[in-house]
Amino acid sequence: GLKWGTAMIMNMVLSLGLVNIFLFFFAAFLLYCYSNIFRYYFRIHYLNGWMLLWSIVLVPVMVLRGRNVANMRLLRLVMLPLKYILGIKLNVRGATNLNLKGPYVMVANHQSNVDFLGMFQILPDRCTLIVKKEILYYFTIGMVTWLSGFIFIDRKNRDPTIKIMSEAADTMLRLWIFPEGTRSYSSTILPFKTGAFHLAVKAQVPIIPVVMSCYLPFFNTKLNKFTTGSSIGVGWE
Repeated sequence: GLKWGTAMIMNMVLSLGLVNIFLFFFAAFLLYCYSNIFRYYFRIHYLNGWMLLWSIVLVPVMVLRGRNVANMRLLRLVMLPLKYILGIKLNVRGATNLNLKGPYVMVANHQSNVDFLGMFQILPDRCTLIVKKEILYYFTIGMVTWLSGFIFIDRKNRDPTIKIMSEAADTMLRLWIFPEGTRSYSSTILPFKTGAFHLAVKAQVPIIPVVMSCYLPFFNTKLNKFTTGSSIGVGWE
């Protein structure tokens, strides 16, 4: 009798647990379908969580190779599937301009983390990024970026930044830069910082402009909007 009673109680608890789990996911599904705010934050956290999770996985793999721009291939490998998961279509124009041999500087406008989905689709081999030094302190994301050869600069201290940029010009193959220096959530491009152009002039290499078309039709922070099915025009002429 005692064993039977215990088993019955355990079955009830298990059943209630399964029901609660089902109700939780069903409620989350309804919120995702009908709440713009829930969908926006869910997709934002999914995007950031994806990057954090894979950075944890990649750190021990990249450590074996050490700090090397070739590790960017691993970043591309884990980031590209995300555009399919989030339902973001990327239309690329002018890709033949990247068929240049040797070093060059790519300058692109910066709107949000969604930029990285387009960037990794067109990023050439032996190309790394120049980013703010704060990223270096983003837990395993900072470790992965350092191991991938990212170049970190202090936006508040100009003198060391100029030195770092000059050293990069002497040794780089290809660099990707966001010359606005920060994100622009509007449909306009912010004024460019001059570092990218000084870098290209010193290294005597071409500058290739990359334009990410406005995300506002499907990604709008003011309206808490982040949907699927829209396209990003990634083009340079």
